[in-house]
Amino acid sequence: MSSVTEVKKKRKFLSLPMQILIALVLGVIVGGLLNGRDDLVNYFLPFGDIFLHLIKMIVVPIVFCSLVISIAGSGDMHTVGRYGWKTLIYFEVITTIAIGLGIIFANIFKPGVGIDTSKLSKGDVSKYTTNAEAAAQTTYGNHMIDTIVNIVPTNIIKSMAEGQLLPVIFFAVFFGLGLAAIGKKGEPVRAFFDGFLDVIFWMTNQIMKYAPIGVFAFIAVTVMRFGMSALIPLGKLALVVSGSMVFFIVVVLGAVAAMCKVNIFHLLRILKDELLLAFSTSSSETVLPVIMDKMEKFGAPKEIVSFVVPTGYTFNLDGSALYQSIAALTIAQMYGVHLSVTEQLILLLTLMLTSKGMAAVPGTSIVVLITTLTAMNIHPEGLALIIGIDRILDMMRTVVNVVGNSLSTLVIAKWEGRLDLEKGRKYYESYLTK
Repeated sequence: MSSVTEVKKKRKFLSLPMQILIALVLGVIVGGLLNGRDDLVNYFLPFGDIFLHLIKMIVVPIVFCSLVISIAGSGDMHTVGRYGWKTLIYFEVITTIAIGLGIIFANIFKPGVGIDTSKLSKGDVSKYTTNAEAAAQTTYGNHMIDTIVNIVPTNIIKSMAEGQLLPVIFFAVFFGLGLAAIGKKGEPVRAFFDGFLDVIFWMTNQIMKYAPIGVFAFIAVTVMRFGMSALIPLGKLALVVSGSMVFFIVVVLGAVAAMCKVNIFHLLRILKDELLLAFSTSSSETVLPVIMDKMEKFGAPKEIVSFVVPTGYTFNLDGSALYQSIAALTIAQMYGVHLSVTEQLILLLTLMLTSKGMAAVPGTSIVVLITTLTAMNIHPEGLALIIGIDRILDMMRTVVNVVGNSLSTLVIAKWEGRLDLEKGRKYYESYLTK
């Protein structure tokens, strides 16, 4: 009996979350020891990129299959449309609150005041500038109109290959409605997607076993490149960003969760492993499959989870919105640019539009900032001064993005009157006993 107990303890000690935590600590240590050795980065980075590629490989199949199965099950265009407008309204409200909160925190704590810009090292923002210039080119003269038009794919295979989730969601919803409309003839197709999804989730479980290696590589590279010394001159900015994000999760999202009769700390508890992984990799995509699975177990219907979570990856980036408003005002403060209340309201509206219109652009947060700073005439070149700690701040905002998207499924489920609180309670209690 004692040997069996020892094996169980060993397994518990070496659980995946524990492995990820150990990898995170080792990554910091190794990165610190090798800080400044840029010549060694390419020996570590491939291991992290392989993990990211593996996750991206399964994201689109999971989103597509989950939506097709869910929509085919509901089979109601009116219901799907109701999910859509409720989801977009909630996303717009909560991201606007995030932007407004960032502006308030930046005005209270003034993270850019007193920073000597001549003593800050400049980062390379050329690739983000190129992306911003590309994003500025519109077909219809308006980013939002372009985004809406591009939701409808001209080539679904191309959209899948490029990981464009909105066109994939559109096609999956349309396909699911068609599958429901043809009745019994569609049952073999639905059975195929059911089996296909089971296979993909098996692959997900296998891929997650590689997560500690990916985490170690990403953290080691981050510390090697930037080191903790990058935080010293911009420490106040890092503190304001991290503090505001904790406030946003606990107070704002906590209040939203309470309206759904859910304890925000219970949600954080069941998501702790995914939040650690998202923080370590600075990628919310790495946890998308598991988030969808956990939110369904927590009481949200599968069709709502399948629709809301992927859509949120484009339209509900609460952490990014919060960071962008703080960073914009920080740069203005660094250069002594005073923005009136009216100008700050314009900043809020500008960030609302640019963040939605450039959702598919690589390096979205930085691109949105460059575009916004240029539009507001707030020294866009100042972004090069804070780019050194952007990777660390990106880790923080990714966590907020994940929490916000997870909670959004519960909000829409509650709005629809379909949130199963008893199922969520039982799942939480069973999770605590693991």
